[in-house]
Amino acid sequence: MPLVPGVGEPELYELVTRSVVYERLENTEDIEEVEHQMEKIKAKCVDGRPLSSRDRRNLQEFEDKLQVLQRRGRHLEIAESHCCTKVGSALRPLKILLGIFFILVALLFVVALFISNLDKALHSAGISSGFMVFGTNLTNPLNELLLTLQPVFPLDYVLITVITMYFVFTSMAGIRNMGIWFFWIRLYKIRPKRTRPQALLFLCMILLLIVLHTSFMIYSLAPQYVMYGSQNYLLQSPMPLGSNTTGTTKNCDANAPQDECTVTRSYLFLHKFWFFSTIYYFGNWVFIGVFLIGLVVSCCKGKKSVIEGEVEADDSDMSEDEYVH
Repeated sequence: MPLVPGVGEPELYELVTRSVVYERLENTEDIEEVEHQMEKIKAKCVDGRPLSSRDRRNLQEFEDKLQVLQRRGRHLEIAESHCCTKVGSALRPLKILLGIFFILVALLFVVALFISNLDKALHSAGISSGFMVFGTNLTNPLNELLLTLQPVFPLDYVLITVITMYFVFTSMAGIRNMGIWFFWIRLYKIRPKRTRPQALLFLCMILLLIVLHTSFMIYSLAPQYVMYGSQNYLLQSPMPLGSNTTGTTKNCDANAPQDECTVTRSYLFLHKFWFFSTIYYFGNWVFIGVFLIGLVVSCCKGKKSVIEGEVEADDSDMSEDEYVH
């Protein structure tokens, strides 16, 4: 099951961006410190004596570090003069409010997913049935919200679209910050106007898997809504003798008569192939665990640079020429 990286964390990460002016000042101080250390090493060979292997190694490390710091300085200078940085500073209160809102939305998704998985763990027939349940025994906030919006067309479809786009955009933000990895090996970086074509192909493939996974995750976020959709049935109410029977319209659920409501084909597919349903069930627990770990790391991690991911030690000098000013 493809995990969605960084759901919720990108919004939190945007709240802790460092000041570009302070970062430029700090970078200048680092450059002066490195140059001072290089001068101290070079002073050892003023009288013509060769440097030791340790000093040559240290001098090479300082030269590499100086190149990275100089590239960072150029990028920071461009970022400081960019109009988006100035507008972003002016709109920082709005960014903070939006960040808090989207964090709460992400927590709503995780709570709904946890309640759905807990319902399956407590009320399903177990692994032999793929942990499938044909009703909701625990109150799921997202499921109740969709059922409430369902009578007003097309509010429920709008909410489903918003949920899907939220997962896609937050996943794209996570991939942009992390890059593309194969286990512990980073294959490609995602950087503005400097991303390799191979990385874009991998990115498109990952996004397709994320969309596919989101379409199945809806079954856990809002199980009753997805199982029966907008189907209703007429519940007959007994009346005293000599009176006509009356009925009330109810949304289809597990207690509805079998001939009145039809479970969706895709949900029956998961029920028929219990193996895939079991993998999906445990995958949701893994997703919840990864989300919580990512949330804790994002909260504990220090402020990120305004040019995060644009300048790194393993960048080549040619990559600097590709940067669009």
